[in-house]
Amino acid sequence: MKSKTRKIKVGDLTLGGGSPVAVQSMCATHTQNIDATVSQVEDLAKHGADLIRIAVDNSKDVQALAEIRKQTKARLVVDLQENFPLAKEVAPHVDKIRYNPGHLHHLEKGSKIEEKVAWIAAIAKDHGLALRVGVNCGSVAPDFLERYHGDHVKAIVESAAWHCELLDGQKFTNYVVSLKDSDPAKVVECNLAFSKRRPDVPIHLGVTEAGLLPDGVIKTRLAFEKLIPLGIGDTLRVSLTLPNQEKYQEIVWGRKILKDIEDGKFISVPNFGKGLNIISCPSCSRVENSDFVKLAMEVKDMTQFAKEHKLTIAVMGCRVNGPGETDDADLGLWCGPSTVTLKRKSLSVGSFRYHEVLAILKKELDTLISS
Repeated sequence: MKSKTRKIKVGDLTLGGGSPVAVQSMCATHTQNIDATVSQVEDLAKHGADLIRIAVDNSKDVQALAEIRKQTKARLVVDLQENFPLAKEVAPHVDKIRYNPGHLHHLEKGSKIEEKVAWIAAIAKDHGLALRVGVNCGSVAPDFLERYHGDHVKAIVESAAWHCELLDGQKFTNYVVSLKDSDPAKVVECNLAFSKRRPDVPIHLGVTEAGLLPDGVIKTRLAFEKLIPLGIGDTLRVSLTLPNQEKYQEIVWGRKILKDIEDGKFISVPNFGKGLNIISCPSCSRVENSDFVKLAMEVKDMTQFAKEHKLTIAVMGCRVNGPGETDDADLGLWCGPSTVTLKRKSLSVGSFRYHEVLAILKKELDTLISS
């Protein structure tokens, strides 16, 4: 079933209103490494990426982005996360800006959220850009979590809906919304609820921190196969933990999933999700140590002995995903530049070198299983 949302424009690309579902990915190279980033942008575009996202965290990243823009004709999206004040600087160099409602409170604390959203919308208007309101399970705005008593699904949906109202109030409608969780069932629940509230708003689909192959693809398919046949989803990303040189696989798998759904080919994994669940964020330019991907793979291999136990282990690669998105895991690894913080739920066990944390994780896992 085709989406019945309104049409929006991202450069020369149309999203929504029955247009083909656009497939996107995100660069894993450091933005300031211009040659490597341009090379990855071109590789993703070659494999069929409709949109390519780049992280920008500071003015040096903005300067690099300006040069990247000169060297590629690909449609670029900038991901600001905690750095929304950079919106004005990046606007001349991209086709779309993603902001996270859960991060707007970190900076310019004297200004209201409404004022910040109005400022972002005005910049997007002036430059003819699209916006993505990107709500994530690990960074839901604290006031929404409090208002809905920790109900993540309700908080995600209501946060997204409120930001739509704010943008509409600014007479700005060239936006999409994403409502993401690492649990495919919650992704389905969030997006079904939101699409009933705002059937007009185009939706970006994704299972955040889906993790390594093949589980990351399975988790993603479980959500997409329930939503896309209902006409929910106008653009998507398959968020996988991959080495830099394999980022194109996000595009390949996105295209394959869409083709299989179109052909009526659905997966059947009756026991999937019954035991150990490893979530890991997709490798991106914010990863502070390239050993993060290697560690995620080692965690997967080491924990196979516990695969029948219903536990969640999270492996996160940067400061954006690390703190909040390991809190709900039974064991969490927050990977920094030289050390890895090991957590039990929200409590820190300690910080350890990359080469030593796996053995300590094994001891913690053994303790959990035997308790």
